[in-house]
Amino acid sequence: MSGWPARIAVSVAAIVSLSNPSPAVAEPEPAPSYSYLGGLAAQFLAPDTAPPGANDWHCRPDPAHPEPVVLLHGLSNQTVTWNTLAPVLVSEGYCVFSTTYGTGQLGPVGAVTPIEESAVQVGAFIDRVLAATGAARVDLVGHSMGGAIPFYYINHLGGASRIDDYVAMAAPFHGTTLSGIQSMFAQVLAAVPALDEAITPQCGPCQFTYGSPYLRKINPDPAVAPDVDFTTIVTRYDQIATPYETGMLAGPNVRNILLQDLCAQDYTEHYELTADPVAIGVVVAALAGRDIAPASCRPVLPFVGPVS
Repeated sequence: MSGWPARIAVSVAAIVSLSNPSPAVAEPEPAPSYSYLGGLAAQFLAPDTAPPGANDWHCRPDPAHPEPVVLLHGLSNQTVTWNTLAPVLVSEGYCVFSTTYGTGQLGPVGAVTPIEESAVQVGAFIDRVLAATGAARVDLVGHSMGGAIPFYYINHLGGASRIDDYVAMAAPFHGTTLSGIQSMFAQVLAAVPALDEAITPQCGPCQFTYGSPYLRKINPDPAVAPDVDFTTIVTRYDQIATPYETGMLAGPNVRNILLQDLCAQDYTEHYELTADPVAIGVVVAALAGRDIAPASCRPVLPFVGPVS
């Protein structure tokens, strides 16, 4: 009988533990996927949803991160483009917001509507972020067309006073040759002017072709917003915004960063750029106002990301 008291005590302890469970341990957030393929997987699992950590409308900027960050995709959407950068910025302490703007006939793919329409939607989203957070200005990070469209917002919609830092990744500010393919389309449209008149005014991506008159409306001149700090990030291996220098700006309030100057082994192309660890380091440094220095790096492959 001497073992029974111990058994009873164990049983009572078990019952008490069931009635008063210990607090659940929060599952750690998964590490960001530094791969464009991670964004594609996120789109497959939950199409066109905000990337991890983004769009917390209760988030309030703190003194160390006074501007909320607005992320703007190119010919893609928020889910695919910002699957990596959004959680990194949240972990740095920023309030992060994203949206898919400019959708049309391509379903969840955004930035297909004319530049003017996309810019109006971007401006409305920025106003919503400012109203929700109480901030006076936002920081912008845009990829591809999402890096260039805000210039229309600055020039025509009064956006300059609402932006502090503006980071553009592989933006076709001065148009793109699409690695030479654009000339083929240009010949077709030149041969059939009616087709050009019917398609181009309704097609945002078409308005970014090299030599397009729509680029004058964008007017990518940093001098129009002297109080905005611009940082551009480009990669030598870009196959969409070509030549890659189209993603650079000129002015005293501009820092142009060629990725391979920081890491010669980085073979990131247009799409992998938003998940590239070196490029993300540049974004974080730019938003924090820090110097951008050469990175310790390892090989990064197109689409796939860093090689272990």
